Amino acid sequence: MRRVKEKYREGNVRIPSGCAVSGIMNRQGKVFSGKEIIKSISLMRDRSNGLGGGFAAYGIYPQYKDHYAFHMLYERESCRAKTEKFFKDNFLVEKAELLPVSKVPSIKEPPSVWRYFLLPREDKYEELQLSQPGFIVRKVMEINSSIKGAYVASSGKDMGAFKGVGFPEDIGEFYNLEDYKGYLWTAHGRFPTNSPGWWGGAHPFTLLNWSVVHNGEISSYGTNLRYLEEFGYECTLQTDTEAAAYLFDLLIRRHKLPMEIACRVLAAPFWEEIDRLPEGPRKFFKNMRIIYGKALLNGPFSIILGCNEAMVAINDRIKLRPLVAAEKGAMLYVSSEEAAIIEVCSNPDKIWVPRGGEPVIGRIEEVEEKWVSAC
Repeated sequence: MRRVKEKYREGNVRIPSGCAVSGIMNRQGKVFSGKEIIKSISLMRDRSNGLGGGFAAYGIYPQYKDHYAFHMLYERESCRAKTEKFFKDNFLVEKAELLPVSKVPSIKEPPSVWRYFLLPREDKYEELQLSQPGFIVRKVMEINSSIKGAYVASSGKDMGAFKGVGFPEDIGEFYNLEDYKGYLWTAHGRFPTNSPGWWGGAHPFTLLNWSVVHNGEISSYGTNLRYLEEFGYECTLQTDTEAAAYLFDLLIRRHKLPMEIACRVLAAPFWEEIDRLPEGPRKFFKNMRIIYGKALLNGPFSIILGCNEAMVAINDRIKLRPLVAAEKGAMLYVSSEEAAIIEVCSNPDKIWVPRGGEPVIGRIEEVEEKWVSAC
């Protein structure tokens, strides 16, 4: 894997609007095969260049839904040995196995890919005075920063990330995604510009149950990174998208912001827009911009966030990256291109282009009902 990382460096070719993102969700929680998301993302092959593809899937491990499912990428066997000792020291390991993969001619020098179903040891996280999720975050950061050649692809419950160096449809074939069934799928086809094309740097980027696929360039990455470090996060995977995933975790899980407000923090209204608002909203958004100024994402982007309860799509405030959404019954679709939606839903009930900074949020219906009643 390291040779792939060193061989393919960005900068030789640059495409200003490259990368493809796609997401499909059943809001009733009904599962469907991964072949649909592969079909959608593969239509946008021209938006990527083979240096990265990946998927996140939710609802795929119902038999282990209470365990944290770690998908791991290993460059060498020694990396696996160190990581498995780390797991035994900090977790109860329910199951450890090679993740099933197939030989695909275009996938060169893949790492060893394993999955683990884990429960944090109570004595360990209580000793650190951390919650279970906080403990998981701490341990993900430790693995990625201190065990050279080992990378956490995903660490959530009843979900997993499948990613690597290749076109997304080839990555889907490599991981046998047609054999999985989930109620929410996101996908990414990468055309990297400023960061390495390597297995750990492919999208999606994840933490706990959050996953992010992203088209664009976050020019505020340096500010965002330093802000995240104030809260104990470590960005080690050489891409701005990692920071976006951690910001969602910080704002929603730790600071308890509603998803809508978290999106308005990351893609905040311009000051002139805030000045035109009525007094109440004007004061609220002014305060949010002051409090969370270092969390603001600048630059062109379209992002799809997945979690166990929802799918969120949002792009930058002046819409420098494309984003299209559609609905068909209980299904919600978001993508870089309308054609990628029509490929899997030929006659949607509704199709629209969200405004810049305007989030598209789909919730599992049971969760949505609980959220409305809580309000």
